[in-house]
Amino acid sequence: MKWSLSFLVGLLFSFCAFAQAPAPASQEKIDELVRLLQDKDVQAWLNSRKEAGTPAVTPSSTGSLAKWESAARARVDQIRAAIPEIPGEFAAAASRARNDATSRGYAPIFMIFGGLVALGLVAEFLYRKVSIRRETLIGRLAPVGIFAGAMAIVFFAVDWPPLARVVLLAYLSAFILFRLAAAFLYAADISPPLRNRLMLFIGVVSLAVATAAIGEPLGVPPLVTDAISYCFSIVGLCLAIEMVWATSSRSRPWKLGIMAFLVVLWLVWCLNMRGLFWIGIYALALPAILNGVGRLAASFTSDPASFRGVLIIRGARAAIIALAVGWLALVWHLNPDSLGQRDPVLVSLFYGGLKSVLILVCADFLWQLARGWIDRSLLVTTDTTSLNPADAARRARFRTLLPIFRNALAVVVAVLAGLVVLSQLGVQIGPLIAGAGIFGVAIGFGSQTLVKDVISGVFYMLDDAFRVGEYIQAKDYKGTVEGFSLRSVRLRHHRGPVFTVPFGELGAVENMSRDWVIDKFRITVGFETDIEKARKLTKKVGAELKEDEELGKLFIEPLKMKGVEQFADYGIVLSFAMTTVPGMQTYIRRKAYAKIREVFLANGISFAQPTVQVGGDDKGGGAAAAQAIRAQQASAATAPK
Repeated sequence: MKWSLSFLVGLLFSFCAFAQAPAPASQEKIDELVRLLQDKDVQAWLNSRKEAGTPAVTPSSTGSLAKWESAARARVDQIRAAIPEIPGEFAAAASRARNDATSRGYAPIFMIFGGLVALGLVAEFLYRKVSIRRETLIGRLAPVGIFAGAMAIVFFAVDWPPLARVVLLAYLSAFILFRLAAAFLYAADISPPLRNRLMLFIGVVSLAVATAAIGEPLGVPPLVTDAISYCFSIVGLCLAIEMVWATSSRSRPWKLGIMAFLVVLWLVWCLNMRGLFWIGIYALALPAILNGVGRLAASFTSDPASFRGVLIIRGARAAIIALAVGWLALVWHLNPDSLGQRDPVLVSLFYGGLKSVLILVCADFLWQLARGWIDRSLLVTTDTTSLNPADAARRARFRTLLPIFRNALAVVVAVLAGLVVLSQLGVQIGPLIAGAGIFGVAIGFGSQTLVKDVISGVFYMLDDAFRVGEYIQAKDYKGTVEGFSLRSVRLRHHRGPVFTVPFGELGAVENMSRDWVIDKFRITVGFETDIEKARKLTKKVGAELKEDEELGKLFIEPLKMKGVEQFADYGIVLSFAMTTVPGMQTYIRRKAYAKIREVFLANGISFAQPTVQVGGDDKGGGAAAAQAIRAQQASAATAPK
């Protein structure tokens, strides 16, 4: 608000100068002057004097560059000569504006301006009293909208004098734009010193634009209006340089470079090279503006990665770039006498470059939307534990195909955007496409292995041979599928190593994770084991595992004992089997081992273990002999030496 008041004070000083201007000439003299200016002889004499005052073009300066240099030099000389006329012309314009208002019974313009601003501030104050203050962009823009709306109602409801209407409209618009810029700066994450200097700079620019806009309606000569703009530009240049030195934490050489760049931009503007001037402004300020707009747009969405978040953030940035391109095209179009407009090739390249920027922005926007959708779909399809097998298989299929589709889409978007950009720049893309086709055939003959890998990968995907997350084995390679490229598959071995295998090297693929898995294992028990009792206990274990909250959903068929597999040297080998979801059989088998051991031992079923029998029929002879040997060793140790 303090900067708004400062800006308002500056405007009031300007209108005070209007009020203090000398009294206008009498109406009779003005009518006489108008009558003389309409006389044909007087007009012919003025035209001859105008042509005599135009600098002649020498034969050596017939080139475009020489003509532009001569015109620029003449313009600079004329503006420099018009600077001393600023006070007089300013006073005359103030007199005309004041006379236009007072002669129709209105107050001086600066009083009308102050009254309208006071009315807007009162309306804004009342709005703030009845509304909840929010430190967001909308919360800061709403009071400014009330302020502008209150002034607009009164401004358009009253039939102001012509000159007063122009002056009020220019300065009120400048004041409103200044406050809108201040609201954006306060909503953005900008340090207070930089924000205050930016507001001061914007205030000076707004005042300069409004002053230049009312020059022609108030009868100020164009050269004097340009001289006033040049004086404002010097003030703006000084403020910009001071802002760089006071707020930037960069090194001294960087600050010197920015200062030199600003000075060059000012010289470019003085030479009426407006297109080049705005390109320099964009190079300097557009990255920071895009970052600020992106942060402001992100405040309107809770999830920047969602479709709505990408649409808002990327859309806002694309809109800023489109507005910048449109403004640059308008500036170029409104300056037909600039040096660049004289060269048709340069004009074609300029407009082609602008169209290319828009094409790249649109391509990037569409690509970001598509990539965001693919990334979100990949995140959603990761968790398949709570789904039925059909839905889980469908999600696994998505996880397999979406990365390939994303890569292919990126290539298509990049190629199409590149071709359209080349076409806008004047390049004939027909021969380029034909040459690329011939070059592609040559590359195809020279890289048959690469073509084989790509085509093999396409058919593997069409056959749905494997998906991301499945465990496969092909030749000497086995592991979990982690991802794809256009020519290879990445396998993670269960011990950690990663294999990157070209599709052409896979051959027959053994998929160990598709649909269901039958897991079989064996347990050896003693020869005295009751087989029927073991079968019933196993059935009980299978029922308990099936009813478990964690393990039950992983079973397709419960654990069962198939029967006696064989008679081993130390016991009876029993065979067990169960059907589970892919990838979880090892985990379930460990749980089954623990349950079977616990139940078998609790019910007197012992597990077989290797034994060795020494001697013949006397099974206790070995033990007696060992005991005798130990007794003899003990007596020998206690005997006296």
